[in-house]
Amino acid sequence: MSNVTAKSDASSTQAPSGFVKAITLTDATMLVAGAMIGSGIFIVSAEMGRSVGSPGWLLVAWLLTGVMTLFGALSYGELAAMFPRAGGQYIFLRESMSPLVGFLYGWTLFAVIQTGTIAAVGVAFGKFLGVLAPGVSPDRYAWFPHVDVCTAWLGCTDPSSAIQFGLSAQRVVALLAIALLTWINLRGVREGKFVQTSLTIIKTGALFLLMGLGLTVGRNAQAIAANFGGGHFWGHVDITGAWVVAFGAAFVGSLFSSDAWNNVTFAAAEVKNPQRNLPLALMLGTGLVTALY
Repeated sequence: MSNVTAKSDASSTQAPSGFVKAITLTDATMLVAGAMIGSGIFIVSAEMGRSVGSPGWLLVAWLLTGVMTLFGALSYGELAAMFPRAGGQYIFLRESMSPLVGFLYGWTLFAVIQTGTIAAVGVAFGKFLGVLAPGVSPDRYAWFPHVDVCTAWLGCTDPSSAIQFGLSAQRVVALLAIALLTWINLRGVREGKFVQTSLTIIKTGALFLLMGLGLTVGRNAQAIAANFGGGHFWGHVDITGAWVVAFGAAFVGSLFSSDAWNNVTFAAAEVKNPQRNLPLALMLGTGLVTALY
């Protein structure tokens, strides 16, 4: 009797496919929020402000992005609850359209989309780390030889802007960061979710800290008056075709900063009670990030 009970208890924590169901609602929410919060919010905000011309329209862009993201998250939540299997969009496309469409998307995701995104994030990590550690430089190369390529078809007209092929210190850091995170995920879902949740808490804490410092230490009466007083909140904006194009460009930046919320669907088979927790995690995660932004 005890053997039967032990076997049933073990099987209750595993999906039929063999995946361990170890991701709770909190873990899934942190996965959604952590995937969304990246370098985008720190890069695009200033350019968005210059494009729209006023704080009010800047907030409108973020609000519209949040609404669109929430609609998408709720739709994906329903799909993930219907197909609580590992694969995310691959499963949705395979089941709704055809195995060929799912296969093409899966290989595109594997060969281009995710690999390119991971490489870009790794390089960005090395670049920002170089601000704190000058030794992590794109111009300092390892013992491997490097080549500077400057041709017209690559858009290079000045040797000083040549494209550098080689293993710089910055790229070494990017490779090591990718290798470390890969190793953590290979160890298992419990280790992976712990690191993901920890990093998400650090990132959200950093954003709260920035807001707190801005409202206290960096409080500037002149800046507040310039942004919120005397009709400056909405600014003197003429809604012309050129302004609509500028607002659209700013909107692209806010969408870029709010991307990747769907990544939790790739781990749907490892989420406890996915019919309930996946839609909730998508809604809570996107809502949290929208409020922060």
